[in-house]
Amino acid sequence: MNSQTFATCDACASKPCRAGDLSTAPQNCPSLGVSAETTLSRYSEEDLRTSRIAATIEAEGYCRLTRVEEIMEYAHRCGYHRLGLAFCSGLSKEAAALGRVLRTNGFELVSACCKNGSVPKDRLGIPPEKQLAKGERFEAMCNPAGQAAILNAAGCELNLLLGLCVGHDTIFIKNSQAPITVVAAKDRVTGHNPLAALYTLDSYGKRMLPYHFLGE
Repeated sequence: MNSQTFATCDACASKPCRAGDLSTAPQNCPSLGVSAETTLSRYSEEDLRTSRIAATIEAEGYCRLTRVEEIMEYAHRCGYHRLGLAFCSGLSKEAAALGRVLRTNGFELVSACCKNGSVPKDRLGIPPEKQLAKGERFEAMCNPAGQAAILNAAGCELNLLLGLCVGHDTIFIKNSQAPITVVAAKDRVTGHNPLAALYTLDSYGKRMLPYHFLGE
């Protein structure tokens, strides 16, 4: 496939797929030439059931339910009782609050902190000057594969991600046996609201246009 034919939905201003009228769709629109049957064939029966549940919650709770409430609704309607929580140690307070909410509402929660295993970053071959503590104190590596192993062993039916670092979240997702949803993505600078950088591209976020990579 020529790179010019790849989908670029981000640059499509009209989003004709939303209205079901593709007469004005750009030539590289991924909706063109794809039947509903082809689209639906990509979903397993479980995926279709999940899609129906998600769409129903969207309609019933639109602009009314918070994400935490939506997650509880989703888990409840899917029949998930044992939930897993993989969280960053820096968001321990938030993890405790979430745990309180989930347990109060009848869910069983298994949680794993990112620092489980207590393995020093030295074992990753990271020199002291590249560690947050600069070698002044013990610093444990984040262990997302360990988090996944803990939740897998517990037989969690749905895993929740709370503030894992970029890259560490990727490892967790790769190793998790249960389906995953995100409670919040880590962004220390914006109070864990990554979209703030995009909302401020004409001010604070302007430094990303272009972004200068660290060490270059």
